[in-house]
Amino acid sequence: MKKIVLIICYSIIVRNFLKLVVGVKFTKPTFLKKEKQFIIIANHNSHLDAMSIMASVPKSKIINVRPVAAQDHFGKTKWQAWLSNYFINALLIQRKSDKENPENDPIYKMNKALKEGYSLIIFPEGTRGEPNLPKEFKAGVALILIENPNIPYVPVYLKAMGKAMPKGDNLIVPHESAILYGQPNKISSLKVDSILEQMKNEIEELKLKAE
Repeated sequence: MKKIVLIICYSIIVRNFLKLVVGVKFTKPTFLKKEKQFIIIANHNSHLDAMSIMASVPKSKIINVRPVAAQDHFGKTKWQAWLSNYFINALLIQRKSDKENPENDPIYKMNKALKEGYSLIIFPEGTRGEPNLPKEFKAGVALILIENPNIPYVPVYLKAMGKAMPKGDNLIVPHESAILYGQPNKISSLKVDSILEQMKNEIEELKLKAE
């Protein structure tokens, strides 16, 4: 039942709303159908980001793709956490590591989801930034890839989402925006800084194509 709900929500309702009302241009990442698992990494400027990526994912993959989201924002109550899990398919994590309770640690929870066969959507900046002003990538995504070197990551550039729904504003306004996918890739280093630099460069290349 949850699979049907997610397909209807994302592939029909959300996708058509974003495309026809907001003005989002979608590319079709059909190549994702061939990937057993993947980790999508993208820039982050708006609460529309995860929804837009989920709406672009092939229908057959939606149930197995989980956007990583902050528990203190999307899971403040048990009811809100249930809604985020059921209708968004979100993987709720704490913003900081928890050495006293390892099972609550964000890295542990993301690794657990990958071991269970899920794919993830991760925003390496950790929080929404201002449009065209990228924040530094946090180390977490690199640590996940180091522990799962056989799972490819997929760079994604989200153009102008922050202008369609700016940070601090819950109003969605029509604005020409787009989702651009790069090709699946695997890390070429086990050094955190090198991995982050590799991903940033690929997203920057997608940004240049979008301009």
